[in-house]
Amino acid sequence: MKRPISTITRDDAPEYLSLPVGRRILWGNLAIGLILVGVLIWIVHAFAVGQIAWSYVAQFLFVPSIIRGVGATLLMAVSAMALGMAGGLFLALGRLSSAWLPRIVSGLYVWLFRGVPVILQLLIWFNLALIFPHIMVPGIGTFRTVDLMTPFLSALLGLGLNQAAYIAEIFRSGFQSVDAGQYEAASAIGMTRLKAMKRIILPQAFRTVIPPLGNEFINMIKLTSLASIIQYPEVLHNAETIYYANTRVIELLIVAGFWYLLAVTVMSPLQHLLERHFAKGKR
Repeated sequence: MKRPISTITRDDAPEYLSLPVGRRILWGNLAIGLILVGVLIWIVHAFAVGQIAWSYVAQFLFVPSIIRGVGATLLMAVSAMALGMAGGLFLALGRLSSAWLPRIVSGLYVWLFRGVPVILQLLIWFNLALIFPHIMVPGIGTFRTVDLMTPFLSALLGLGLNQAAYIAEIFRSGFQSVDAGQYEAASAIGMTRLKAMKRIILPQAFRTVIPPLGNEFINMIKLTSLASIIQYPEVLHNAETIYYANTRVIELLIVAGFWYLLAVTVMSPLQHLLERHFAKGKR
């Protein structure tokens, strides 16, 4: 008669590990572990004996231009994410609208911006003066586009509007995860659609969308590196400026990689804290 799993003792373990399936799992895990350790040793050895002047890495790790680049990277990540969240919320509401025009316009926006590479969008915004030489601001005047489309504004629009297309789908799935009875209950007590969305639907939807939004923000920190192609002075661009002068390419790339990795490392536990905060009400 077979005993329940809960009654298996330590002395019984060798008997079960001696089974063919147990042996295959044990040796398979051991082989994978050895392969991973070997690859790690190979990578560490390559960096140790490679032509890398680690003294230059330490020397340029905290130089003012790199620190300014880190600040510009975080500023762009926060700004573009804020623009993306605002735009994504409106697009999600349009996708879920009962009217056909908002649904079509929102769907076309998401299709277009998710289909065009981000780096191409950045280049289009930065060279917008080739299409529209002047831009008229109602009530203010007409300005030359080349003066308005600075690297900061071009990067903000390129990254933020692209991010809105992805966040729209995140918000849409969050709204659809809320039970339909919540909408009906809000309507039954006389709440307007806007008030119900603000006080009932959004708080519940945020429990679902916080994890993917956190991942999108972490990804945005790394996406800001693409803005170096339009001369936005983020950390990678400033590192490139330095290694163009001293030819220490790999050393400055390691410096930039360190700061990106540090920013992501700091943001990850903050994301988990935010997820736990919004999960309290659900529990």
